[in-house]
Amino acid sequence: MLGAMFRADTPFPPNLCSQGGGHYYFIDRDGKAFRHILNFLRLGRLDLPLGYGETALLKAEADFYQIQPLLDALRELEASQGSPAPSAALLHADVEASPRLVHFSARRGPHHYELSSARVDTFRANLFCTDPECLGALRARFGVAAEERAEGGPHFRLEWAPRPTELPEAEYGKLGLQPLWTRRPGQRREVVGTPGFLEEVLQVALEHGFRLDSVFPDPEDLLNSRSLRFVRH
Repeated sequence: MLGAMFRADTPFPPNLCSQGGGHYYFIDRDGKAFRHILNFLRLGRLDLPLGYGETALLKAEADFYQIQPLLDALRELEASQGSPAPSAALLHADVEASPRLVHFSARRGPHHYELSSARVDTFRANLFCTDPECLGALRARFGVAAEERAEGGPHFRLEWAPRPTELPEAEYGKLGLQPLWTRRPGQRREVVGTPGFLEEVLQVALEHGFRLDSVFPDPEDLLNSRSLRFVRH
């Protein structure tokens, strides 16, 4: 539109200025918005002041002048404003493993029982997260409902013990033990130990914009650590 206005064969002649005898063009549009249009044409990018609240007006002006790149830039700006940036948050995951020797009677024949034993590793994990959305994703990943095996507030705890192959299911059930499973779309996997658990936590944390801040005790052995701390600024 601006190019059409100022071509040599334009049907819009300039007006005569009453002061100085010069000529000028009068465009009956919003003057403040035109400043940002000129800056976009000069710089090739949309550079609005912080807290600018007249994007709808600027979009209408860009449509009037038929500046398609500016319209595209405004649409991208509106889309980004519709998805607010993640707020600062903290995520902490601690896990402890406790080996336990379990004795049981194994049937070896019709009237023959034998005392056997098996090592059972019990895992206890404590998750603390100040982002409710991420906390909900962790609960969903480990199949924990709000009132099931979970505490209120920004944290919840998990306890599980994978069943050793040599321990019969009946004996495993008598001990009151239970496994831990992850729930992903179209996939279900048992969490066997610390590395599998921390891998799941790491994936959820990265999906929600967190970055790894500290590892204890060995930063070079991430998945075999006992504590992971994530932050989001």
